[in-house]
This record gives sequence, C-alpha cells and structure tokens, in this order.
Amino acid sequence: MSSIILASASPRRAELLEQIGVAFTVQPAHIDETPRAVEMPGDYVERLAREKALAVAISFPDKLILGSDTSVVLDNVILGKPSDAYEAGTMLAELSAKTHRVMTAIALVQGGRCESRLVTTEVTFRKLLEPEIAAYVASGEPMDKAGSYGIQGLGGIFVKEIKGSYSAVVGLPLQETAALLADAGCPVWKHWPSSRESQS
Repeated sequence: MSSIILASASPRRAELLEQIGVAFTVQPAHIDETPRAVEMPGDYVERLAREKALAVAISFPDKLILGSDTSVVLDNVILGKPSDAYEAGTMLAELSAKTHRVMTAIALVQGGRCESRLVTTEVTFRKLLEPEIAAYVASGEPMDKAGSYGIQGLGGIFVKEIKGSYSAVVGLPLQETAALLADAGCPVWKHWPSSRESQS
C-alpha cells in the first residue's frame, strides 16, 4: 500500500498525480466547506486544503496525507460549484470577457506537521455568446466544477489567456506538490532536490 494518501475524490487531481508518477491511494475527506464570516478567498482555500488533509490524517497517522482545494474568484467573490443549470449559466455569463483568479491550495500532513502552499493563477475569458453558454451547460461539464467550467475539457475553448500554473487551474499545482513531497522525503524523481538541498 502506498505511503501517500490523496484526501480528495477529484478524478482530475488523481490524474495529475498519476501524470508525475506518484503512487497513492484515495481517501476523500468529509468536512464543512462553508466559508467563515469575513474570510478572504485565499485564506478559505488554504484552510480547506489543510482541514481535508488533517481530517484524513486522524485515521492514517503513519501516512503522508495530501489535501487540496480550488476556488474560482471574481472580484473577490468565490464562485463555487453550481447548484443547477441556471446558476452555471449565470456564473459563465459573469466570467465572460473578464479576468478571474483561480486559487488552489495544497497541504501535506506528515505526523503532526502540516505544510501548505497557495497558488493563484489569472485566467481571462473571451466574450461568451448566450448560445454557447447554453450548449456548454447542456453538456453537463460545468456541474461539478468550481466556477462552472473545466479548463482541461470543453471549457478550455473559452480561455483567452492564462497567467500562472495551468495544473493549478485543473486542480493541483504540480511544481508545488512535487516540492512538498520532496521536502517530506518522498521525491517524485529520485534526483529531485528538496528545498533545503537546492538552497545549499
């Protein structure tokens, strides 16, 4: 059994870990994801990543637990997963011809220690037409995704520009994830240096 557990049911995060050759098992975390009063989006995303990892770590104290959370933020407002087709269409119309931020946090728990990172990527949408919004919503793709779109799927055609980490928008920032694992003594590649080694 792998010493790494992914505290997420997201197939996209699992695919990204597999992409870089990480062996892991999946144990979804079940936590309250309600934002706190006056909580900034970055603080919210990083808190959820940490709480997911810590919740799973209770049952697996000898494992490395990786938690993650992603939010789409427009004008400092978090756009979560849509509750229905109408809300999905409304979110997409709000994102049309604007730049929004995608915030993804990762947290790694090892023993009693929890290290986390927050990665912010700017994504700019081209102008979306009502018929294509309707067609995209009808495809069903937006329904389980923050901000009602998936950059790695059909929603990728809406993206005019991206500044930052593509993999973070999908759901897991690979560079930061690999660095956290290396620092925990579990490098993705045998020659991957930890941050301590790279600074020496």
